[in-house]
Order: sequence, then C-alpha cells, then structure tokens
Amino acid sequence: MSITTENAVKDSETVQSAPAAPPPGKTRLNVTEKALARIRAAMVKEGVSPEQGGLRVGVSGGGCSGLSYNIRFDTQPRERDRVFEFGDVRVFVDPKSYIYLHGMTLDYNEGLLQSGFAFVNPNANKSCGCGSSFTA
Repeated sequence: MSITTENAVKDSETVQSAPAAPPPGKTRLNVTEKALARIRAAMVKEGVSPEQGGLRVGVSGGGCSGLSYNIRFDTQPRERDRVFEFGDVRVFVDPKSYIYLHGMTLDYNEGLLQSGFAFVNPNANKSCGCGSSFTA
C-alpha cells in the first residue's frame, strides 16, 4: 500500500519561486508502508527527532546515468524545502530536486542479495543497473 500526501497531514506549499511547475497530477511524493517502517526504525537508531527532523531526499549530478539520488536524515527543513508528512515521518525535498522527483514513489525492497530503498520515478527516462542514478 502506498501513502500519498493527499492522505498525509500536510504538503507544505511555502516554496517561493520554484524553478518549474510539475505537470498536473504528478505533484506528490509517495512513500510505501515498507519504506515508512524502515525510515522510522532508522530515525530511532540515529536519534533523529520526528518533530523537528526528517528524511531528506534529493538529486545531484553524477552517477553512471547523469543524476544520482541522495537520501539522508536532516535535523530540520530548509527555508525553501517542500515538506511532506506521512504521519510521524517527514520528507524534505529542495526545489531543484523536486523537479526530478515529483510523482516518485520511495519504496523499500528486501531480498537475499540486496536490500535497500528503491526510487520508482516516472520522470526517469533511463536508469542504471544499480538503481541509484538516472537520466531525466
């Protein structure tokens, strides 16, 4: 089951002059229940306060396909971040990364050989084999 910000507490729209508006119908970020459970567990382990901190998801140049996903914890959102709340989990996305991440689903896969977060991104034209970089 996937949770969207429509079911979440809020989607902060305090972003001023975001670079480009995403197409209608793709303005949300999705996080699956499996990913939320892993995020919650990692926040406890890392000592990140759910009231102030959250998961920062972003994109930077690099990787074998041109753009790489980044994921880390942050103590608070930045001034221009979009803040998505999924119950007690907050996800921060900066305006430039949001151009590439709108409509994306963050999932968590567990397998015998590899476990980790998976980005299901409708904006990616091509992805590398490891799933950590893409071309838009």
